[in-house]
Amino acid sequence: MGRYENITRIIGSHNCSSEERADNDYYATDPIAAYWLTKIEYLQHNIWECACGEGHLSKVFEHEGYNVRSSDLIDRGYGEVLDFLKTNETWQGDIVTNPPYKYAQEFIEHALEIVPDKSKVCMFLKVQFLEGRRRKEFFLKYPPKRIWVSSSRIKCGTNGKFSESSSMLALAWYVWEKGYQGDTIVKWFN
Repeated sequence: MGRYENITRIIGSHNCSSEERADNDYYATDPIAAYWLTKIEYLQHNIWECACGEGHLSKVFEHEGYNVRSSDLIDRGYGEVLDFLKTNETWQGDIVTNPPYKYAQEFIEHALEIVPDKSKVCMFLKVQFLEGRRRKEFFLKYPPKRIWVSSSRIKCGTNGKFSESSSMLALAWYVWEKGYQGDTIVKWFN
């Protein structure tokens, strides 16, 4: 996959011990996830990566020609420091991120509040995010338009560093389109 090799050169390579524990729920997404999203979903030109960490996803979107706003609650040397969940501004574009898992539902609900109809909210989450009674009610109210399940394991780097071993998590891109009320379509990528 030649293009991915170029993206790896843009953002750098990563190594870490799998025994490290993430500070502030910081599990960076392998940039290949952003690359794949640009191939499987039509995204608006303006993207807000609102939990950008060190820019792993943002840099890929920029490389692919998108206008990217990058922010994070914690200053990790990339993007603006901003508490996304406390912003009241509207965003004219799509919101794409791997949110802190314990706040994922809040990120989705807030993102859907601040984008206009037809804009997308794309969240990279565990497949098990589908589970639970509370989530059932959430999904009935806000059905994703599509869920793209990764057919190979994509790594998430503890504290922004990536292990040489494969991930144990099954992950997916959950794609909401504001205003959509139909059935969710499940597809696979990579």
